Amino acid sequence: MCPKYKRVLLKLSGEALAGDKHFGLDYSVITNICENIKKCAESGVEVAIVVGGGNFWRGRSSGGMDRTRADHIGMLGTAMNALAVADVLENMGVYVRVQTAIVMQQVAEPYIRNRAVRHLEKGRVVIFGCGTGNPFFSTDTASALRAAEIGAQIILKATMVNGVYDKDPNQHNDAVKYDEITFDEVLAKGLKVMDSTAASMCKDNDIPILVFNLNKPENILSAVLGENVGTVVK
Repeated sequence: MCPKYKRVLLKLSGEALAGDKHFGLDYSVITNICENIKKCAESGVEVAIVVGGGNFWRGRSSGGMDRTRADHIGMLGTAMNALAVADVLENMGVYVRVQTAIVMQQVAEPYIRNRAVRHLEKGRVVIFGCGTGNPFFSTDTASALRAAEIGAQIILKATMVNGVYDKDPNQHNDAVKYDEITFDEVLAKGLKVMDSTAASMCKDNDIPILVFNLNKPENILSAVLGENVGTVVK
């Protein structure tokens, strides 16, 4: 195997970790994902991960709760997911470090950029929890921010669809998939790739995004090898 990238940031949605249960954690699903992350690490790729928290909590669906408090609850959900993924990887013999943007030193390291980079250089998988640590910013934005900070060459956005379409493929049979699209087109057409803050940050820092389907976890390794498994936004 000859990887195309040296350092990547993998964005995992919380919903993906729940599998068909749609809530909580499905360890068979997480195991399949982690097996492919392990293969990436063994091929020499430095892997950082940002996890969402939608399998436990979605702040925008929290009724009349204060938005800041709702977002803080969501950050705690991402921390639980980060620990779960770390546990599965460690049981496979992968060296892992969890760093969180909210200090919880009894269970994880605080996020320190230089320390995260050093872990990656030593071949450890680094999992970032708690988003950016700030309300009103999504884990997509956290992915863009962390990718820029650690110098990732690409963001691998693992989703429940196999790329970017001109409209929702679950609702429109005539939806057309893009193999490649620019950030300007994504923003102008309002395509649901990432939120606009994340997309703008990736554009400004020249970080491409590869959007692909996580229903086939082997796509993670294929993406690292440079195979055509989704849509490239650049």
